Amino acid sequence: MREKEVEYLHLPSGSELPELASKPSRVVVLVEQEVAREWQDKVSDWIVDSGCLYMMAWGVECSSWNDSVDWAALRKHDFAEISDDDFVMTTWHSDEPMSEAFWYCQFCAIHPTIDLDVVRLVHIAADDNRGEILKAYASAKTDSELEDNDRETKVGFFGWLKQLGKGQA
Repeated sequence: MREKEVEYLHLPSGSELPELASKPSRVVVLVEQEVAREWQDKVSDWIVDSGCLYMMAWGVECSSWNDSVDWAALRKHDFAEISDDDFVMTTWHSDEPMSEAFWYCQFCAIHPTIDLDVVRLVHIAADDNRGEILKAYASAKTDSELEDNDRETKVGFFGWLKQLGKGQA
């Protein structure tokens, strides 16, 4: 795995947000509950302020998290131009199994200028499922429903893209 640290954070809808050290990271938001728009915006600001540079959303109305985190990044920079080092990439993974969102995080979520070796799994759900979620994340590499050829093509392409961003391709 290219990540050095994987953190699980359980956030029931509407809960208080824990303090997090700001470090460059990938964040997978796993949404299993509906949330109020105001709380979603608060969580999105918290995600961006925590150092997230690549956010992937999966679950209930996950496309709205894509927009919410995009807006949070714009607010953080006062709607001015955002440098490559501060740019937050966002994706959503509706109609996919969680394992594919995890696979995407592990193999495709690459920032063009900064290594993201911290992964935060933000689980918005009534119940804490730390063990199951961490196990699912760890096994996504081998259990993905993608064909091996598709994996190699995507990893090769995104690896090339990362090298291009570093001026090495």
